[in-house]
Amino acid sequence: MNKPQRTFGQRHTPTEIRLNREAKTLDVDFDNAQSFCIPIELLRVESPSAEVQGHGTGQKVIVAGKRNVAITEISPIGNYAVAIKFDDGHDSGYFTWNLLYNFGENQAPLWAEYIEALDDQNLSRDT
Repeated sequence: MNKPQRTFGQRHTPTEIRLNREAKTLDVDFDNAQSFCIPIELLRVESPSAEVQGHGTGQKVIVAGKRNVAITEISPIGNYAVAIKFDDGHDSGYFTWNLLYNFGENQAPLWAEYIEALDDQNLSRDT
């Protein structure tokens, strides 16, 4: 039986990235015609930075009080990612194309896990 060949690198590449300040989303169109509106709050609380994800398994930090967080700057990182600066000063971690696509595809379960984690720790999206 042939195993599927694993490919490394990007699955999909954005064709356009737009910051929608009014809706508080990062809107990303991909080369396979998929489009996602990713909440800025979700990007902040799921940041790929070590500050949020930790340095190993089980070290993730639950970030509270980010309901109204905004993006102040988006900078390209080569042809594979963007760096996002948030108005709370957080600016570490690169959001790769694969990560943005994953956030779009899995927004509902990621959001549900976040809300549950906040509830478990008696934290709030507001404070």
